[in-house]
Amino acid sequence: MATRLFAYISYPDAAAALAWLEEVGFRTIRRQDGPDGRVVHAEVGMGGAVVMVSSDDAAYERPPLAGRSTGAGLYLLLDDVDGFHQKAVAAGGTSVIEPEDTEWGSRRARVLDPLGREWSAGTYEPGLDW
Repeated sequence: MATRLFAYISYPDAAAALAWLEEVGFRTIRRQDGPDGRVVHAEVGMGGAVVMVSSDDAAYERPPLAGRSTGAGLYLLLDDVDGFHQKAVAAGGTSVIEPEDTEWGSRRARVLDPLGREWSAGTYEPGLDW
């Protein structure tokens, strides 16, 4: 089996996070709710990207925005960085980096989702030099 990486992220309100993700272009592939109505496990996809989402199982502390980052986030490789940014902000996200051209020749943007998680989008594809 080839090694692959999939991200997972938990939220205090995973149902709200899933709604936001759907508004920015993800599709819910799978969702399992517990008897209490909380999201036990969900998977969302956009193109070749898959993210697993669940409800928090503890009162996690999340890093606040310091400058232009929380220090951790997810990065989406997209052709339409501007469209993603526009949808993300319209759906309740907070713009951190407006769509911009970089000095290394790509386009990028960054938002915080309504629950404070960092999402970056860009046209730079990591790992091409392997």
